[in-house]
Amino acid sequence: MTNEEKGCVRSTKNLRVCVSGGHCDGKDPAYVEECYKMGAKIAKMGFRLDYGFSNSGVMGAVARGVLDNWRERQDKYYGDVTPIVGVTTREYYELYEKDEVLQQISEVVVEDTLENRKIKLLEADIVVFAPGGVGTLDELAYDCVAMQDGFLKTKPFIIYNVNGFFYHILEYLKVLAASGFASPVPFIVVDDSEELETAFRLLRMRYNNCADAREAYANARQLAYELPYFLKKKTDSSVHVEDIWAEMKEIEASGGEEQKQALASEIEQAYLEKEIERMYDRLAKTGRDTAIVSDKLTRLKQRKKKWK
Repeated sequence: MTNEEKGCVRSTKNLRVCVSGGHCDGKDPAYVEECYKMGAKIAKMGFRLDYGFSNSGVMGAVARGVLDNWRERQDKYYGDVTPIVGVTTREYYELYEKDEVLQQISEVVVEDTLENRKIKLLEADIVVFAPGGVGTLDELAYDCVAMQDGFLKTKPFIIYNVNGFFYHILEYLKVLAASGFASPVPFIVVDDSEELETAFRLLRMRYNNCADAREAYANARQLAYELPYFLKKKTDSSVHVEDIWAEMKEIEASGGEEQKQALASEIEQAYLEKEIERMYDRLAKTGRDTAIVSDKLTRLKQRKKKWK
């Protein structure tokens, strides 16, 4: 059995990242800005982008971020081949094939159907869900079902939660799991491009050490819990994720019981602090949701009075 069949990654330098997101900009400029930065991080890490061949909106921003930063690093990582694979269908390809941005992509895969396009995109090692519309929701649901039912190799799913975009969806998925209609999915949730880079670096190290895809999935579950610890310890650019990782592994392997307990406590505290921070943000959004619902209720009552 080959490494690929086992689910191992032969070269962590060339990890493939599938990004699913919107073809529109969205009303908040942060969506496009942060997704451009995501593309820059993908290029910085020496990864490859697999995406749905779009030049507009969030997805276009990701592609431009990769291309702009690839040009600066191409000798080191990629040679003269752009680190992007566009996966599309014949109908969409004919719409965009002459676009200036898309003409810079070295490899385009044209599938017969949208179903085959999804399957091809899921050959990536890591899947990132960025802000988007119903197409993004469709891919998120499809990918979760495919992995839970065993049709997809287990792999990390990252939620790029720019300005809390995915809070409602994450809460809904928790309701599905709590109600017995779905298994919990251990999404790795990041709020900005700096957190995303930290997650990428940790995944690169974990993939390098994994025995198979199922172990990689277990590592992703653990990373979702430990990520806030790394974010807290990385106080500035001079602090490297790899050094934090090495120190952590050293304590786990040969540290005393007191050191191990202190590490476990720090990890738990960092996780709780991040979750509390997100809950406060969620409460603020819930307050706005409540105000919107209250306003709608008032207007509905006013309309009803007119018919009495």
